[in-house]
Amino acid sequence: MIYLVITLSFILFATPSTQAAPPAESTPTSKEHNQRIDIDSEKYRELFAELIDTHGFEQNQLRRLFAGVTLSPTVLSLIDNQQPTSSFNFYLKLIFTPAIIEVAKQQLTDHKLLLDNIETEFGVDREYIIAIWAIETRFGQNTGKYNVFQTLNTLFDAYPRRSQFFKNQLVHFLLLCRENSIEPKTVKGSYAGAFGQTQFIPSSFREFAVSFDGDTKRDVFTSVPDILASIANYLKRHHWVLDGPVFADLGKNLKSELLVDTYMKGSKGRISWQQLSENQQKQLPHPPDNKPLTIIGLEVSPLLGGGKRYFAAYTNFRAITAWNHSNRYAMAVSQLAMALAR
Repeated sequence: MIYLVITLSFILFATPSTQAAPPAESTPTSKEHNQRIDIDSEKYRELFAELIDTHGFEQNQLRRLFAGVTLSPTVLSLIDNQQPTSSFNFYLKLIFTPAIIEVAKQQLTDHKLLLDNIETEFGVDREYIIAIWAIETRFGQNTGKYNVFQTLNTLFDAYPRRSQFFKNQLVHFLLLCRENSIEPKTVKGSYAGAFGQTQFIPSSFREFAVSFDGDTKRDVFTSVPDILASIANYLKRHHWVLDGPVFADLGKNLKSELLVDTYMKGSKGRISWQQLSENQQKQLPHPPDNKPLTIIGLEVSPLLGGGKRYFAAYTNFRAITAWNHSNRYAMAVSQLAMALAR
């Protein structure tokens, strides 16, 4: 299917990438425990106006819902001190254990007929669906402990750098709760507002979540058909190709300036399969969609000489990075999926 040419030894000791400290304006507003949001402030008046005028909510309904909501200093602390990406060490300690692989294989067996139908409907390889489910929430065992409604209010009201983003997520959250008969104050999730066994943020839920269990409710909390089909739908919408290549090893050195230049452009760098094969002097899987490739570099363990190892990233790899922008995450998903496929 695709090359499995990298070893866990180089991955396991990979170090996290570095990122500059956030700009001063990203610093959260200082908030005390139990401090309430001010629903009469200008930003909440504007939020309520949008919800009423555009989405048909009622003023009294909103005032009752938002009344007494407190801000979470814990959420503010976590969001401002989050690591930009997790290392492979984190991901592989999380997933490459006998217990996790055993459970993942059992999920493939238990849900074979469901996954047959999902592959037919969405054209996404089952091992990658199960791998994402494993990494995101340990098959639903860890979906987050933070009240999503409080979290979104906290980040809208007291995190200036991304206030507009979280305002939009708050609007999407209230809409999805109304559309799916969910009580807003009952949903738990991550400190960034992701929830359910898919860990969708509200806007992603509304765009990509599907019902696949015979009813009309999109349930990413308890319905395994909806959970797995929603993961598949997300990947399909980002151009996943069934049985297509995901990545290919290029070695520890790029053999031309064209390849180096493509790599330096990051996710915006594009190169044709022919150019990459010729310049790297390496036979590579042909992209079934004939779309151009990107080049990624991942850290090699200092025990193996350090530096980077380079990979050709196909459309399927980029579909995973649409889910989570980290190349490490996408490679960890791929490694687990390939282990399950063997």
